[in-house]
Amino acid sequence: MMQMKDPRKLLKTYGLAPRRSLGQNFLVDSKAPERIVSGADVSSEDVVLEVGAGLGTLTAPLVDQAGRVLAVETDPKLVSVLEDQFGSYENVQIIHGDILDLDPLELLGLDVPEDARPLWGGLQPHYLVVANLPYYITAAVIRHLMESSVRPARMVLTVQREVAQRIVAKPGDMNMLAISVQFYGTPRVLFRLKRGAFYPVPAVESAVVRVDLHEDPPVEDDHVDTFFRVARAGFAQRRKQLRNTLSATLHLAPTAVAEALDAVDVDPTRRAETLSLLEWGRVVRALSPTLKGGS
Repeated sequence: MMQMKDPRKLLKTYGLAPRRSLGQNFLVDSKAPERIVSGADVSSEDVVLEVGAGLGTLTAPLVDQAGRVLAVETDPKLVSVLEDQFGSYENVQIIHGDILDLDPLELLGLDVPEDARPLWGGLQPHYLVVANLPYYITAAVIRHLMESSVRPARMVLTVQREVAQRIVAKPGDMNMLAISVQFYGTPRVLFRLKRGAFYPVPAVESAVVRVDLHEDPPVEDDHVDTFFRVARAGFAQRRKQLRNTLSATLHLAPTAVAEALDAVDVDPTRRAETLSLLEWGRVVRALSPTLKGGS
């Protein structure tokens, strides 16, 4: 088993310091990397995309367990460290770049014509995502990966604890991030990480979230864009009743919205955070005919 050096010692060895502008907080809890990789159920058959590889704290256990590791890192100085640490391992590819600018389809080496890509379900081979995400880009990275033409089978993400709580929210406390994640998969919190698990110590606690992506969509393929258009409209003025915020944001008559909601057994006076994903699906189907082009 590969033994990874303490990130603080590596930083000193290479004469580096954490860059606040990149949200760099390195995992120094010696037990956490194995727990994270174990939570992802990584096997020798898996391809794992690691986002924000940093100094290789998670890369090391992934190298031991995965068939192939694609370690993406945006900081060129850390890329050099990763190449020094893992350059001799055949199952690791170090990739210098911003994940938001990279297409998972290309990273996986799949050559599939644009018009042949499915709207749902991704393409073989399945891959996993393991990531310790900088807090400021968490939502953007999740959205980028889930909306990719080739989606991961599951994702295990280290995120800010408050973000984790938002992701796993239930009806009554729903939010747009929860809707976005739960549309594509089922999330659950695996465990929490205290502030002291990182260097430098962040101002907030973290949590590790696992998301198992659905094999089938909760709505029909041609309603996906409409689903998110309607959901975002519903949360645009979340303190208002659904009838009012949907009519105002989507430029529909309040009476038409109320009738559509009543037709699918959703009380027009409810607020967006009270609806379940399935109820949002019913709302979208009810409103689709009134939205031009259904998008």
